[in-house]
Amino acid sequence: MPKNIILIPTRIRSKRLKRKALLPIENIPMIVHTYFRAELSKLANSVFVCTDSKEIITQLKIFKIPFIQTSSHHKNGTERINEAAQKLSLSNHDLIIDVQGDEPLINPKNIDDTIKFFNKRKFEIVVPNIIIPQKKNNESIVKILSNHSGRILWMSRSKIPCFYNKKDSFFQKHLSVIIFTKKSLQQYCSFNLSRYEKIESIELLRAIENNMLLGTTNLKGDSFSIDTLKDYKKAILFFKKDEIKYKYLSKLKNIY
Repeated sequence: MPKNIILIPTRIRSKRLKRKALLPIENIPMIVHTYFRAELSKLANSVFVCTDSKEIITQLKIFKIPFIQTSSHHKNGTERINEAAQKLSLSNHDLIIDVQGDEPLINPKNIDDTIKFFNKRKFEIVVPNIIIPQKKNNESIVKILSNHSGRILWMSRSKIPCFYNKKDSFFQKHLSVIIFTKKSLQQYCSFNLSRYEKIESIELLRAIENNMLLGTTNLKGDSFSIDTLKDYKKAILFFKKDEIKYKYLSKLKNIY
């Protein structure tokens, strides 16, 4: 039976928000929250953080978090988890769930629902989405266009689709969970950096431009990645009313 392995890529040299992986939320580094929330997945067999940063590794050791040290030369998180996957004894059909390190508010149910969707369909890569209104849109948010069967047609930071005849519009926001098989992850990493991947700075455009079959499923709820100082301040406020944190904070009470 295929295994479900969550890999969380993270780095210290973030561009828009300096050293965000180690920024504290309720006195705990952001990457630590991401790990323990991902670990709450009911379908995951194991969870690892993948990083090249010695500073991040120091914090992971404090919190007894399993990690895989990777090269510092990767162009994106997908290439980083591919290196990590090569170091694990995985079959071509094992699922690799990429949970972005800047998602400390990730809901573990979203991970499990995406795994279930992947197992029901025949997509090579699956990226879930949530619906957001136009007023919440900005260029940090990656939007998805998909057809009636859930196949992803395109991804962009621009307003897609353009609701030319409507004032009120909604977008499918890329939720920062990506599922590959080991085989499809290796295939993705065999391609060169693609034209629109460079232009949009969206790594999965490399897969679309090379005709890989990407699918999406709509999930309920809300989530956001932390890309800017504004996002970080929003996360701190959100955590005050968050309930998922109580499922893991008790494990950490003797550390922080």
